Amino acid sequence: MSDVTSRQEAWSEQKRAMYAGGHPNDEAKQVHRRFADGPLPRLLPIAAVLHVRGRTSGNIVRVPIVVVPYGRHWYTVSMLGEQSNWVRNLRAAEGDAELTHGRRRGVHLTEVPIDQRAPIIKRYLMFAFGARPHMPVRWNDPRAAFEAIAAEHPTFRIDRCAG
Repeated sequence: MSDVTSRQEAWSEQKRAMYAGGHPNDEAKQVHRRFADGPLPRLLPIAAVLHVRGRTSGNIVRVPIVVVPYGRHWYTVSMLGEQSNWVRNLRAAEGDAELTHGRRRGVHLTEVPIDQRAPIIKRYLMFAFGARPHMPVRWNDPRAAFEAIAAEHPTFRIDRCAG
């Protein structure tokens, strides 16, 4: 194994460890807070913060996400799959949330049917470098690889709310 490959694998293992069991550890939570409070969600085209009501606490939970354009819409993908807390919160909220992407606005997220997810997930991984260690495919794998994992990674179309 080359030195570059071993460094990449060590980095990937460190990133996976931050989400052991599908939940962020204290270090990951600290990164989330810095991201959500910083300028990136207002400046970078793919950086955003999802604000969704917690299904048990009722409190607004802020989650840093990557949003990517595909076709005529913007999308996001759960890098940790079905076990992501934000996915369960979003489903409990029936897709209603707010998004800081440039500015904060009301949005509705609609889950994409499994048979339509593969090209969106592939596009997502082209931009979401931090998600790559958590996904069982590489960004440049063939579409069939993404079709095989599509059911495991909820994918959402983001629509602005009227008003």
